[in-house]
Amino acid sequence: MVSRPVAQDDRPSSGRSAKRGKRRGRGWLIALAVLVVLLVGADFGAAAFAEHTISQKTRQQLELPNDPAVTVHGFPFLTQALSGDYSHITINAQGVAVPPRLRDVDFYADMSDVTAPLSDLTSGNTKSIVIGTLKGEVTIKAADIARQAPLDKIENLKIEPVTEDYVRNGDSGQGETKPTATNDNGEPVDTSSAGIRVSGNVQIAGQKVEIFCFAMIELDGQKIRLEPKRLQFGNDKETTVVPQAVQDALLPNFNATIDTGAMPFSVTPTSVRVNSGSVTIKGEGKNVAFSGAKPQG
Repeated sequence: MVSRPVAQDDRPSSGRSAKRGKRRGRGWLIALAVLVVLLVGADFGAAAFAEHTISQKTRQQLELPNDPAVTVHGFPFLTQALSGDYSHITINAQGVAVPPRLRDVDFYADMSDVTAPLSDLTSGNTKSIVIGTLKGEVTIKAADIARQAPLDKIENLKIEPVTEDYVRNGDSGQGETKPTATNDNGEPVDTSSAGIRVSGNVQIAGQKVEIFCFAMIELDGQKIRLEPKRLQFGNDKETTVVPQAVQDALLPNFNATIDTGAMPFSVTPTSVRVNSGSVTIKGEGKNVAFSGAKPQG
């Protein structure tokens, strides 16, 4: 028997096999990349749905004109959703009305260790959501402060932060501003009192006069008290000391108590900070029910 020589075309080509292997490997990589993109997209989509749900429920409870900004931190989201435990959620709301007198405050909530069952979240039921630790901030704007008696007698009211030393001692002290004390993380250290400069126009003997009041603002439960210490006439470029008799007559116009009502989520106020044009009250709560978001007067 004569065997037929093996033709060159009948032999397997090592080059073709290698190319086929490369194509298969490239196909697996493409499929894996597509799968990763789909999973990431699904994760972000689920997070967006949860953020939208929390935002709408917060808007309803706080009776806001617009949806607040909600961010569910951490990745992946789906593992948090399946377990019902969220490490970090933040809410930033504007235009919050806080009974009895505040109409337009900003509220920021930093929530950690949040428990929210997936079935309740997907159905929009937030009654079982519990916040392990909530750090809240309520920022009261000068326009709201200007509506409080007797400050409502002052035209064009403005507020600015100053040091306690300058409030009490003026130019004989260390000066009007100094570096803000910070903690180990570089964050400002807030306390239950702060220096504040309140300025505006008042009527004196039929004349409109610009006046500056230097006061201490102090936290007292759910109220902040403005305790005026001294006055100056003038403007930002030049001021003059007000005679003591005139100060005695005008200082009561700046002695005010502002009822901040209950903070959203029933947060207990712990500190106060004066900003340019606003005052921020900070507080903290433990094991807070999300259903208690609406402040009570």
